Amino acid sequence: MLARVNTIALEGVRARAVEVEVDLASGLPTLSIVGMPETAVREAKDRVRAALANSGFQVPAKRVTINLAPADLPKVGSGYDLPMALGLLAAMDVIPMPALSGRIIVGELALDGRVKPANGCLPAALLARELGCEEVIIPASNAPESALAEGVRAIGAQTLMEVVAHLRGDDTLTPHPPIDLDLDPTQQEGVVDLIEVKGQESAKRALEICAAGGHNLIMTGPPGSGKTLLARCLPGILPALSIEESLDVTAVYSVAGRLTRERPLVRARPFRSPHHTASQVALVGGGGVPKPGEVSLAHRGVLFLDEIPEFNRNALEVLREPLESGDVTVSRAARSVRFPARFQLVAACNPCPCGYLGDGQKACVCSAPQVERYRSKLSGPLLDRIDLHVQAPAVPFETLAGLPSGEPSATVRARVTAARVRQQARQGGAILNAHLSGSQLDASVALDGAGRDLLALASRKLGFSARGFHRILRVARTVADLDGADNVSVGHLSEAIQLRQGFVQDAPA
Repeated sequence: MLARVNTIALEGVRARAVEVEVDLASGLPTLSIVGMPETAVREAKDRVRAALANSGFQVPAKRVTINLAPADLPKVGSGYDLPMALGLLAAMDVIPMPALSGRIIVGELALDGRVKPANGCLPAALLARELGCEEVIIPASNAPESALAEGVRAIGAQTLMEVVAHLRGDDTLTPHPPIDLDLDPTQQEGVVDLIEVKGQESAKRALEICAAGGHNLIMTGPPGSGKTLLARCLPGILPALSIEESLDVTAVYSVAGRLTRERPLVRARPFRSPHHTASQVALVGGGGVPKPGEVSLAHRGVLFLDEIPEFNRNALEVLREPLESGDVTVSRAARSVRFPARFQLVAACNPCPCGYLGDGQKACVCSAPQVERYRSKLSGPLLDRIDLHVQAPAVPFETLAGLPSGEPSATVRARVTAARVRQQARQGGAILNAHLSGSQLDASVALDGAGRDLLALASRKLGFSARGFHRILRVARTVADLDGADNVSVGHLSEAIQLRQGFVQDAPA
């Protein structure tokens, strides 16, 4: 007797269709799983046997073969338990085989028959919609995230017996109701309102430009000057996620197993701030079973690297690919997996090891070789990929106490949103200025003679690379968008050039 059940395999953040074939044949009583299963999948046979026995079903004394097709696709995780058990019950004539068609089933089984959470249930529901399946059967705790896929019934089950009764038509389970897609840029925990930042006007201006054009930013300044506070303001001035962007980010968190029943939808742009001891794998993803790293968890949001020179240099160098391409590929002997990683990098560092080089309040005690070693931790190619280099000098207390509060984040966010609307109208789709290709940049930025002369002079004097040259043009285009200007003027270019010199300071003699 042969039965077939539809399930999925995760490939990055996408789900691929997998067919579970269960065959009962005469022979020695065995249960074997074939089709490139990894350890957790091979161990499923013991969980399935125990779950069936404790649910009142006895596996017949026959040779049971379970094939996971396609056989050349690695099968990872414990989400195959439920489809295997249901396929076995269908082969035993406990469940009618037609009831298994048109459904995708994912879930881990406890030994007592409970259905436990599994990763990737949102990609499973999105695949079901793509394939024309009307229903997904998943663990009850994963039902809210699966309900985000419109047009697919998300059936959450708590036990194996509930699923059997549902498929037999004895006691139909109710689909999870649709999730309210209420998106709010301020719902991210730890977001600071810009009104709390006093002083640092140039850094706040750079933060607004960073938000408007999707640029990367590095801030240099002494300890306590407000660099971390400024970075935590950035998510609050970014526009709200669109529905498509929210589902895109939620799929990453679903694969990473970071969604909960109470919070099944990522409603605000992510803000990730890994510690400087984070490894290369922690940043870009990987492991024996590749998982998303911090760059992917920051997809469509902000990756903040505080004290960036203290990070391992090899770990920092792997950021170069995702900063350019917007994704990261994790390669292993068996396969390569791609994870999305379109994030905005915000970094903060001190000007020297002691932190007080160039500070007017406290003298620097570092020697020139110490400063050079400290700065050399950040390679030129990495710094070249960061659009805005700004200073965040310390603000004396006497000055700080007398300063008025700044603009609230909502006011700045309105200007940022208006600038992004101009970009979308000009460039089409969701392409931001920071991601313009060479030809798109030529079409968006038409310099006059004065602008070309200024840019040529700056390139000669400051030694910009070709990449730096184009990044200045992209920043200038964003400054013009914030001003509501159709063309990039000399003033916009001047500000963009100035915002690319903040990391450079003279070392002590």
